[in-house]
Amino acid sequence: MSQRKAIFVTGGASGIGRAIALYFGQRDYFVGLADIDEAGMRETLDMVGHGFVFQQALDVRDRAAWDRALDGFATAAGGRIDVVANNAGIPLGGLLIENNEEEITRCLDINLKGVLFGAQAAYSHLKQTAPGSCLLNTASAAGIYGTPGASVYSATKFGVRAITESLDAEWAQDGIKVRSIMPSFIDTPLLDHNANAMSNDMIRRRVMDAGLEITPVEEVAKAAWDAVHGEKLHTTVGKTAKTLAFGARWLPGRLRKQTRSAARPLLR
Repeated sequence: MSQRKAIFVTGGASGIGRAIALYFGQRDYFVGLADIDEAGMRETLDMVGHGFVFQQALDVRDRAAWDRALDGFATAAGGRIDVVANNAGIPLGGLLIENNEEEITRCLDINLKGVLFGAQAAYSHLKQTAPGSCLLNTASAAGIYGTPGASVYSATKFGVRAITESLDAEWAQDGIKVRSIMPSFIDTPLLDHNANAMSNDMIRRRVMDAGLEITPVEEVAKAAWDAVHGEKLHTTVGKTAKTLAFGARWLPGRLRKQTRSAARPLLR
């Protein structure tokens, strides 16, 4: 088995996945990239800038494809995988009654089923490099308290949080760490998508109009590193996430009132 540690990152073509790949690659990890965007992965590969990079087209909704991707990466990485970053995800905003069946199903399948499939496929590889190996799930501030105008997305990220907590208990005896990062609004290309199929509003505009901060993606990459190498189960990233976590724990009544107030403009 190779002595160089290895990380496999889904959603590695851009945004948080790319930032995690770069951060770990700069710290001597062998990096595996997975995405449906092959051109974007090639760009990330060039940015990592050395020979210890592997890329694989992967639709995280395809359970069998997960096994093929991880087996291929393990071979390329000298027989080991130390970290699997379950990062691939898509946004979905707008009122629930505005969301159509197709986009609800797609969001649930990618953001939730994809994480479950990734965990199943990763287990045997991470057990082999335990203790100290890690499944890192990308949750969200929307998994701390439900976000008005993003009920489906919030449901998936609450699910990712639950998966993390469940597997933290299930896999502890195997020496496998299970962690999540919970970013708020991060400066990635996802912010430039429409909120949903019925909307012409970009997510970035909605965030800015609400007066919320947009956190640099590099902060998420550092948080991912700290989560993998630390003991904290959930790592919040950005002011909004930290404020929500504090409010949900210590001021739930006030947070509920603030959330209802924030929802009023969406209902007009």
